[in-house]
Amino acid sequence: MSNPVGIVTGGASGIGLALTKHLVAKGYKVVIADTNSQAGEALAAELGPNTHFQQTDVSKYSDQAALFKKAFVWGGNRLDFLAANAGVDDRQNLYDPIINVDANGDPIQLDLTTIEVDLVAVIQGIWLFRHYARQNSKPGGKIVITSSMAGFYAAPINPQYIAAKHALIGLTRSAGKALQTEDITVNCICPGFIVTGLCPEPVLKIFPKEHITPMETALKAYDTFIRDDSMTAQTVELSLDELYYREQAPYASASQKWVMEDAGKIWAQAYISPPKETSYPSIN
Repeated sequence: MSNPVGIVTGGASGIGLALTKHLVAKGYKVVIADTNSQAGEALAAELGPNTHFQQTDVSKYSDQAALFKKAFVWGGNRLDFLAANAGVDDRQNLYDPIINVDANGDPIQLDLTTIEVDLVAVIQGIWLFRHYARQNSKPGGKIVITSSMAGFYAAPINPQYIAAKHALIGLTRSAGKALQTEDITVNCICPGFIVTGLCPEPVLKIFPKEHITPMETALKAYDTFIRDDSMTAQTVELSLDELYYREQAPYASASQKWVMEDAGKIWAQAYISPPKETSYPSIN
């Protein structure tokens, strides 16, 4: 039986780096996706033939499409696992006291790279994973999204990042339920403060060590989702050495619950199109 095949976005640093090494040690073949070609190629050389580096800017759909196709073919026409992990902090401050304008005096568009990388790319990744997971000899697979503790709480710093991480929790809870029919699980880790490349050096120097969550806690969460085929739509908050499985907020009323849980047939008339026959050309 061939090795399971996974993609790790942001796989050359931080959580992605630790996960890549962890998966290879567990017998996976891993495609490392990252913008940093130097780090990615060095990591693939270090870990050996069960890894492949693919330079990828996940905010570009063409890059992600090429990544998934390469992973599927390189892995022997199978794709079992996606760690949608790549993320960046805010590239432009929403609260900047200076709002630059163009020649007409109109505000220049805010840089939304954070939303493109942290949220839109994850949605596209699910879309692409479904396509290839359907072609596995046994259709299906597992997706684990990296959100953040910032997905549960409000804070004034990095509002785009916080908005994206909140959205990923809703995405996980929704897609995780819907994709059960395709034997695809979707779960989400929400780390507390883990030391990664996202942390500015001045912050890291003064951050209290007693509030730093170790990388091992993230790997423990991944192992939980990898081992259990029945777990889906789960959001787990990582704090220090503990995993906290978080439920959505309670409904305000019985009516709200009915609208969200029991009105599916009504919503389906507007949003769910009839299934279409899909054929898959051979990929060589």
